[in-house]
Amino acid sequence: MSTISIIGSGAMAAAIAGRTAKAGYTVEVVSRDPAKAQALADKLAAGATTGEYGATPAGDIVILAVPYTGAASVVADYGDALGGKVIIDITNTASPDLTSLVSPTGSSGAQEIARIAPASAHVVKAFNTLFGHVLAKGGRLDTFIAADDPQAKARVSTFIESLGLRPLDVGGLHMAQTLEALGLMMIGLAKNGAGTWDIALNVDIG
Repeated sequence: MSTISIIGSGAMAAAIAGRTAKAGYTVEVVSRDPAKAQALADKLAAGATTGEYGATPAGDIVILAVPYTGAASVVADYGDALGGKVIIDITNTASPDLTSLVSPTGSSGAQEIARIAPASAHVVKAFNTLFGHVLAKGGRLDTFIAADDPQAKARVSTFIESLGLRPLDVGGLHMAQTLEALGLMMIGLAKNGAGTWDIALNVDIG
């Protein structure tokens, strides 16, 4: 199978990388901290590699698995190296106290990333409504996606399905605003009504 590049080395990066490696892809892990990238690649132990931060990613699909506060600077650091890539933005724009969104009014983290990414790159919002530890457990979870480019959306849907997940298209990239609000709602539900972080949102299609 092809290579999937993941920029980031935290819990979500590890969860997505784990499922990606199990699905038979070659995973390229990239981080500002090469030691952290190598540690995650070693943990995957499935032919995973590490890449040079800022260099052209090996994968045509690049998963941006960094905090929203650092996402813009990462995309800027890469610049034209992301040209032609499908960028999956998994960020949530929650405030430090997890009670509000910090993205600009009328916009979203994904839309802000799209504004600074190369014009030939295509940003797809996905994975932000899933908690990393729940994703890592396995199981067929619903993954909501939003994007403007139909081909990029189709490629990401195929990728998500190959991980044993169910992609659900919610519309254009402007819908990332709603998905990021939904991510915040999931946090609020975990902290309050559900009383546990071991939850996932699934759609019952009758």
